Amino acid sequence: MPASIGTQFQGEWALYSCSMLSASLVNISQLYPETKEENIQYIDSLINIVMSSELRYYDTMRWDEDPLESLDGDESHVSYLSHLAWMICGYKQIGGDSRYDKLLSSLCGTMNRRLLNCSALNLPTYPGESIYIPDMLVAIVALNQYADMNNGKYRSTVKKWIKRAQKEWIDKKTGLLVSFLQENGNQYDGVPVKGSYSALNCYYLTFIDETFAKRQYETLKSLFWKDGAISGLKEYYDRTCYLGLDIDAGPILFELSPSGTAFMTGSATYFNDNGTRNDILTTAEIAGHTVRLNNKRHYLLANVALVGEAIMLAMRTHFK
Repeated sequence: MPASIGTQFQGEWALYSCSMLSASLVNISQLYPETKEENIQYIDSLINIVMSSELRYYDTMRWDEDPLESLDGDESHVSYLSHLAWMICGYKQIGGDSRYDKLLSSLCGTMNRRLLNCSALNLPTYPGESIYIPDMLVAIVALNQYADMNNGKYRSTVKKWIKRAQKEWIDKKTGLLVSFLQENGNQYDGVPVKGSYSALNCYYLTFIDETFAKRQYETLKSLFWKDGAISGLKEYYDRTCYLGLDIDAGPILFELSPSGTAFMTGSATYFNDNGTRNDILTTAEIAGHTVRLNNKRHYLLANVALVGEAIMLAMRTHFK
């Protein structure tokens, strides 16, 4: 990962590169069952990368304790733990063996306990910072997939979170899930909903509650979508930003959010919104520029941000 973004974001980008590639391989295994055995091996390798001390250092650094050596503790570590759990669920989903079963049980048990011990039913990604809803949703996805494989265990927590989300964490101006919450779980006043976060929220919701996900996607599209020579998702619905820089959204150009546009591909694919999906893929080609080498395709932009290529592969293959 680029050294210029610093240790924390290097770790986050590496984590997302691995988890999104893992999600891609699960999708590809369902689309092309003959690839399952090979993809199981790839996901196994990715899980081991994520479990390495080098990758999890970014989270250790922020919490002043190792996320895998403190599962009996009470600190959050929700982003790191949830992505790892989600990857193991994917490994199991396409036929992986039992080597990670004990770890997955511990990860999900820990996240469930920490969530229920918090009156806000949300956990911060890092100490002293806001609650980031997309990070929380990965935990809910992992718990929901664990419930699918374990007779509904932790499903009550998933349902409780979704119920509270629809009642308490909807932005009044847009009707979308908020991007951030205060540490106590309350909404902020005047903090805008971000297109990049909302698109990622919609993607994760497709794994949990299809009806809620569809409503959120349609609302997002009605407010944030921008048609044009280069179509895409705006980062802000109520203010103009022709040029900006955001570590999560990417370089905002002519109001468009690179990350938000990429994440929106997932829901457009899932809900068969082929017109929007095709427009996004055209924009991705203009921005990312595909090259073909040895019968393989690669976005040149991924030489700068590999995580973007992993995300686009996961989103492009997220068929229902």
